[in-house]
Amino acid sequence: MADRSRPGPAAALRSGGHVAGRWADGSPGDVRYEPLNPDLGDALAELFAALRAAGAERWFHPHPLTRDEAERLCAYDGGDVYAVLVDGTRVVAYGMLRGWDAGYEIPSLGIAVHPAERGQGVGRTLMERLHEEAQARGATQVRLTVYADNEPARRLYEELGYELELKGDDLVGYLAL
Repeated sequence: MADRSRPGPAAALRSGGHVAGRWADGSPGDVRYEPLNPDLGDALAELFAALRAAGAERWFHPHPLTRDEAERLCAYDGGDVYAVLVDGTRVVAYGMLRGWDAGYEIPSLGIAVHPAERGQGVGRTLMERLHEEAQARGATQVRLTVYADNEPARRLYEELGYELELKGDDLVGYLAL
């Protein structure tokens, strides 16, 4: 596993879209933001398998985390946004802005970060790119739902400015863009 103790390419994505460089340990760092497309099907399926193996379905379950679903999402052609951060050829994070296809003005944002990449700023970077994407599409705010006991996610969302309020067993957050 790469040593991510110093900022790597993911941090530089905040000011660009593609970064060619190296991580602190010298491993390749070709991190980029990409909308899903059919060429990413295998890499997304590998991320979904890693998420399932880590038990992430407890926290992240907007759809099945299966190869079939990865292929379906990579072939999707609609108004919602499905995108990834890719390091070289490996998907390190997956995110979405959903709801436009169903007629909602405020899209729902969701992300999942590869278990080996958590705590490295990858989720923050992807969320910032999704915020930019929502704003470019005319959204004035985004929403998300998080389990109240998912402390790492709650902390990130609050740091990004989300206002969280309890609705049942979950927290719903809104961010003005």
